[in-house]
Amino acid sequence: MISVVITKHNEKYISVALDGHAGYADAGQDIVCAAVSVLVINTFNSIERFTDDDFSCDSAEDGGFLSMSFSETMSDKSKLLLDSMLLGLDEIQKQYGDEYLSLLYKEV
Repeated sequence: MISVVITKHNEKYISVALDGHAGYADAGQDIVCAAVSVLVINTFNSIERFTDDDFSCDSAEDGGFLSMSFSETMSDKSKLLLDSMLLGLDEIQKQYGDEYLSLLYKEV
């Protein structure tokens, strides 16, 4: 299962971290993993390309972990991009089920 932890403070994003593999199908055939990967990587790349927000990213060699943390308050552009990503992840979770994708929102 892919676990996504979204950390917020006063309705503002602090970090997004993904860990695990969907396990929907064999490697190379897993459409849940592919959909999640495309959404998340495109969002992270879009924040880097289209905003001036300061953030850090971390990832694992095997592709089973990816995180983004903001060092200061993010722009409205980044918030919109993350809101859109989470809308997509929520729809994937609804369509394929909690056994493949888990979304956890934490308030700090």
